[in-house]
Amino acid sequence: MKLRRLNSSDAAFKEQLESLLANTNEPTAEISRTVESILAEVKARGDAALLEYTNRFDDRDASIEDLEIPVAELEKALEAIPDGLRKGLEHAASRVREYHDKQKLESWSYKDKEGNTLGQQVTPLDRVGLYVPGGKAAYPTSVLMNAIPAHIAGVPEIIMVVPTPKGEANQVVLAAAAISGVDRVFSVGGAQAIAALAYGTASVPRVDKIVGPGNIFVATAKRQVFGIVGIDMIAGPSEVLIVSDGESNPDWVAMDLFAQAEHDEDACSILMCPKAEFLDAVEESINRLLPEMERKDIIRSSLDKNGALILVEDIDEAIDLVNQIAPEHLELSVAAPEPLLPQIRHAGAIFMGHYAAEVLGDYCAGPNHVLPTSRTARFSSPLGVYDFQKRSSVIMCTEQSASTLALTASVLAHGEGLTAHARAAEYRIRS
Repeated sequence: MKLRRLNSSDAAFKEQLESLLANTNEPTAEISRTVESILAEVKARGDAALLEYTNRFDDRDASIEDLEIPVAELEKALEAIPDGLRKGLEHAASRVREYHDKQKLESWSYKDKEGNTLGQQVTPLDRVGLYVPGGKAAYPTSVLMNAIPAHIAGVPEIIMVVPTPKGEANQVVLAAAAISGVDRVFSVGGAQAIAALAYGTASVPRVDKIVGPGNIFVATAKRQVFGIVGIDMIAGPSEVLIVSDGESNPDWVAMDLFAQAEHDEDACSILMCPKAEFLDAVEESINRLLPEMERKDIIRSSLDKNGALILVEDIDEAIDLVNQIAPEHLELSVAAPEPLLPQIRHAGAIFMGHYAAEVLGDYCAGPNHVLPTSRTARFSSPLGVYDFQKRSSVIMCTEQSASTLALTASVLAHGEGLTAHARAAEYRIRS
């Protein structure tokens, strides 16, 4: 195949790049209406609607009692999976815990010069819902990345939902739930699962926040219930941007592009380099290695629709483009990445050097793989412990310090025309 080639010196480059990056997770009007209808039905009819949609969309003949997977089944799955796979999950889980342990926010307070005690109290959410995809591929590591930070934050109850087409649960996903300490698991997916978590049903408890990736229907449902519950983010198609100095191994770079492209046909894989001959070498590697890939049809479609090899003037220009693109995954495949790091303002995760492949972050490096997509790294961060904690302001005043503050509050309240505010402050002024 011949990948799209862009050249930053071309007059049309800006428009070409914007067109390449226009692939977002914005729903169509039809999808929005469908999701709105599903949410309304589950809100109004609870378990009955949840069961109807689950049996229809997952080709099942389940009863409402069948929807919850007993915790014993999670432990049974953990015992049943191959020993090497179990050790891999446990190793990844230990690294995820070690990294996220460092993120926990703590309460703090101080006394100002007037004697007021001011501070911040940090508390965990009471209950969170974790959505785990179960369509084109299964993602047991998504369970680890979502549940472990919630545990570290101190969330008392974690509810997991996962679709089970034809009623067949992925045993590795269930094993990951056991390792992560998920409290309850329901075999439901799609917009109906988001509705159940947001509104609650007789069987599925209402949660305070919903996290985890999903398809366009799941993303649209999360968008529509935001405000009723919290959400982590609206995830778009996955993406990787590789910046190479031309000294990378072209086979490694090609495979890193494949690793992103095999997610689905909407994934975006881009390589930037100031050396045209290296782009040629990577394209040759792509064409040689692609026939070996099990998901070659998905990879080919993804690269054809959303892949690009971009010739830039130099690495500095590449970094400027990185900050415009704000990629989910950024690979700095260069000999000396450290000097470039301070220049990176917008990226979900930054992989430094030739050896730090993006796939290591997907599975077991330790940092979270739930990352901002579709250029939202300009204002968003990776999922972390802080997403499962909330902060309350703390204010305590002595009689004297309240009097001092009340003088200022009274003046400001009168200035806003809020007389009751002013009077409430004035009651505290010492005569």
